[in-house]
Amino acid sequence: MTATPPAASRTGERAKRRLGILTLGALGVVFGDLGTSPLYALQACFNGPTAVPPTTGNVMGAVSLFVWSLVVVVSIKYIAIIMRADNNGEGGILALLTLALGARRTDAKPARSQGRAVWLVLAVGFVGTALLYGDGIITPAISVLSAIEGLEVATPVLHPFVLPLALVILVALFSIQRFGSGRLGTVFGTIVATWFVAISALGVWSLATHGSAALAALDPRWAVRFFVSNGWHGVVVLGAVVLCLTGVEALYADMGHFGTRPIRLAWYLLAFPSLVLSYLGQGALLLQHPEAAGRPFFNAVPAWALYPMVALATAATVVASQALIAAVFSMTAQAAQLGYLPRVRVVHTSSSEIGQIYLPGLNWILMLACLAVVLAFRRSDALASAYGLAVAGTMTITTVLFAIVARRKWEWSVPLVGAVATALFLVDSAFLGANLIKIAEGGWFPLVIAAVVFTLLSTWTRGRALLHAAYDAHAVSVTSFIASIKGNPPPRAHGASVFMHAAAEDVPPALLQSLKHNGILHETVVLLTVITERVPYIHARERIDVASLGNGFWRVAGRYGFMEHPNVPALLRLAEPHGLALTPTETTYYLSRETVVPSRKPGMASWREHLFGFMHRNATPISAFFGLRPNRVVELGTQLEI
Repeated sequence: MTATPPAASRTGERAKRRLGILTLGALGVVFGDLGTSPLYALQACFNGPTAVPPTTGNVMGAVSLFVWSLVVVVSIKYIAIIMRADNNGEGGILALLTLALGARRTDAKPARSQGRAVWLVLAVGFVGTALLYGDGIITPAISVLSAIEGLEVATPVLHPFVLPLALVILVALFSIQRFGSGRLGTVFGTIVATWFVAISALGVWSLATHGSAALAALDPRWAVRFFVSNGWHGVVVLGAVVLCLTGVEALYADMGHFGTRPIRLAWYLLAFPSLVLSYLGQGALLLQHPEAAGRPFFNAVPAWALYPMVALATAATVVASQALIAAVFSMTAQAAQLGYLPRVRVVHTSSSEIGQIYLPGLNWILMLACLAVVLAFRRSDALASAYGLAVAGTMTITTVLFAIVARRKWEWSVPLVGAVATALFLVDSAFLGANLIKIAEGGWFPLVIAAVVFTLLSTWTRGRALLHAAYDAHAVSVTSFIASIKGNPPPRAHGASVFMHAAAEDVPPALLQSLKHNGILHETVVLLTVITERVPYIHARERIDVASLGNGFWRVAGRYGFMEHPNVPALLRLAEPHGLALTPTETTYYLSRETVVPSRKPGMASWREHLFGFMHRNATPISAFFGLRPNRVVELGTQLEI
């Protein structure tokens, strides 16, 4: 028998250890939200104006629906199908949107090539993105509330303290965001793993204590009987069933952080069996004690374990909320990089992990929104209707974008795309339709949030297109400009000047303004274009292109992925091997500062033009966004009508 070489053995051990660490991390980040849904999901079926009574048939049917929703939506749709649609390993709705658009590079001049089909795909992606913002607001509110409400099961005396305590925890949660999640990341997986083990044990204990009859709910025929018995009312209850799928988008969105294998291992080895046991255990309790339907999760906990379970649930919901807040930060930064939102201030909270970021302004907006939601709805069951619509809507948009990618990028046949997309869409639309009925009960909230975010996304994207069109109307080509300089050369000053512009073939407006007012040029003039590609990361060898145009002019193009953050001084240092050596203390950056003036030209409605102008004025300054030192920057004003 041949012995395994020591080096190979060590490599195998390291690979296993890394896989274990990634799997544990996936539990904490990917499955935190999905894993805490047993706190409030099943109780939503038996409480509220659209609830069904907790009869034997309804309990068995509801539990069966929960189990098979996890199988069909999580295991089949997301794990087996959707996670195949990765953009160089990255997932999430914006990554899926860039795949659906089909091109590799973001259009530097959107007005030129974005036809109706592109705008339609963008609109679909914007709706999904907008709904995720609603998810990001509701998740911390309902998760923390549902955990703290367990105190009421321990003793009704603590009821007055539930709401204040939830508010305090939320304020603390958002207050620590500036320190970054990296320092806490090592314990996230441990907390959620402990949570899954605990709910598994509770499920087994409940089945042993209250009887194993609930195990029959694994038979999908109970789900069918549920609809036969309840008719249309049974369809309406799907609005509560979808709550067992909260956080399912994290499977896809966080794929780039962990990879598909750790996520699948975490799901099948611990998350999935734990969730099934938890719902079966709650079902066993309700079969014997239907009066416990008001709070089945905590009513299934033994009295001696109630306070520790509330503490563990609170910790798990904080982790789930933290993960979603970080996802909203990442999504916003990506949207800004892709040109769908204004530039935002991004603070990197880790020197080693590029994905760990903090957005101060957005953080406090999310906190105020979460606090307002808690104060307005006051109870987790009241928030259930609002939450379900956000989840179902995002799932539906993901299916639509996936169908576009499967047909346009993978070139699946029309029958195959139709069969897969139709099957997925029928499931999604059933959940979505059931939640649309609940608009008056709270479903209006994510729709309002989505409408606001969609308006911002679409207005900014359309406004940029009009802005570039205004530039195009007065554009001067670089070739003709350099020819005119050779014919009538202006005085040249010592040093270098860098002019940034989105269109590489046109002269930057700041250069024209500078030459007009000062009448001189520097010895070295760099025309710089920074391009955001529709891929997450750019390899170092593809980062920069440098070309000498003669007469002291250079054209430089820098490329970044939508998960990266540009740094212009660092980029220009990469130009030295290409013959362009700049001395930082002798280099000045000239930027255009546009003043957007709404006009009666065809474009957008007047109120949207004013909104775009407001967003443009309040965007993070270009100098900060591109890592420029303020004392080396000169801004030249330009007034543009749109």
